[in-house]
Amino acid sequence: MEQFEKLAPSEAHQHWVDGTAILVDVRDPQSFHAGHVSGAFHLTNETLSTFLEQTDYEKTIMVMCYHGHSSQGAAQYLINIGFESVYSINGGFEAWLREYPQAVTAL
Repeated sequence: MEQFEKLAPSEAHQHWVDGTAILVDVRDPQSFHAGHVSGAFHLTNETLSTFLEQTDYEKTIMVMCYHGHSSQGAAQYLINIGFESVYSINGGFEAWLREYPQAVTAL
């Protein structure tokens, strides 16, 4: 994969349920703390090095932002640095929250 691909929330949810992909959330800390997908990794400039150290570059990565726009840049960045399979979730957290509110937690 030389470029990220887009993933529908339903496909992302299935990967999340099956445990076949890592979900990262690139929203700001306040939004992440107010609500995020259970088990999502909060990927920020501060947590990037930890993520890179702990994550297998062959594992599928799904990137989530607010509405599915900012995640595209983050997804392409992850592809550019060597991750093999990266997806941006269409509609972002807002779409996920509408469809799967039971899968959202707050800190």
